Amino acid sequence: MYFNQIVGQHQNKEKMRHMLKDGRVAHALMFTGPEGSGNLPAAFAFVQYLFCKNKSENDSCGVCSSCLKVSKLIHPDLHLVFPIATSKTVKTSDHLLSDFREALIAQPYLSLNEWFNYFDAENKQPIIPKDESDNILKKLSYTSYEGSYKVMIIWQPEKMNPTSANKLLKILEEPPEQTLFILVCHHPDQLLATIISRVQQLIFNKPTTDEIKEALIKNHACSEQIARQAALLSDGNYREAELLIDEQENSTAFFEKFRDFMRIAVKFDASKAVAWIEENSRVGREKQKQFIQYGLEIMRDCLMFSSDTKDLIKHSGDEIDFITKFSSFVHRRNYIKIIEELNSSYYHIERNANPKILFMDLMFKMNEYLNIPKA
Repeated sequence: MYFNQIVGQHQNKEKMRHMLKDGRVAHALMFTGPEGSGNLPAAFAFVQYLFCKNKSENDSCGVCSSCLKVSKLIHPDLHLVFPIATSKTVKTSDHLLSDFREALIAQPYLSLNEWFNYFDAENKQPIIPKDESDNILKKLSYTSYEGSYKVMIIWQPEKMNPTSANKLLKILEEPPEQTLFILVCHHPDQLLATIISRVQQLIFNKPTTDEIKEALIKNHACSEQIARQAALLSDGNYREAELLIDEQENSTAFFEKFRDFMRIAVKFDASKAVAWIEENSRVGREKQKQFIQYGLEIMRDCLMFSSDTKDLIKHSGDEIDFITKFSSFVHRRNYIKIIEELNSSYYHIERNANPKILFMDLMFKMNEYLNIPKA
């Protein structure tokens, strides 16, 4: 992974380069940012630059033996820990290491849902179990193979159980020599405060809409209009934007599903509601989340239309026709309730809610809120 492949994050990339050039690398770094911000690929770009034998002023060479090993995630001094679903045969990250390498090489902006879908563990709880901390200690006790740093990247340390977290704290307090920890964290509030106090944080904010748009045009050869729409809908999550581009042929389907959902909700036709839910509860969580995200954007534009601020509307074509008609149901008296309910549904989808129950409940709530009088 190169620094120039990370979307935005110019200040953080400059900080990482300076750390290495000045020889002032803390023994424990934490790359903190929301999913899709680029903190995961940044960790690997940093390690590749660290190990590179022919680094330039701004990036690793990508062709030396060290760069090639890091790019394939097989460098002997690079160790990986990540959330797993434990079973009789899976006790630590090592048992799924080849799968993780394959998934991450294919998608550097890998999300937790994608990772769990990769090995069919979608409905299990992600965890970094207690056995992992002993594994970390064992790996770091070895001598560096190539005489440089030993690097331990821990993806989503907030998924550590209390035993693992406390053991990690002890390692961070007294780290082995020439050892570098990189914690890639999405929810620092779920980590022990004592762990946070022992790391140097780099905060990764969401890339801007323009940064995501330009990256999509460059990496996916899509039109500026399509790239901009995906960037707007992604809410600063580059991976979500990529998925929206990949699903571009289904954008009409998103619109039609949302339109049908809301038409059923307004008058609440029970038989049609059951049929809609039966059909749409079978799709994966990523598509369910995208559906909710799409709904949030449509509701926003409905409010813009009903508030006579049409110049702020993002959508076009058939969507505008729907927004023009449907906006009469969306106003200042019910908008907050509708948005809160959609956000709540998104939250529960991420946490394995039963989709049939979730969408039926959402339909009931939409029926109630959409029928609140405008005045």
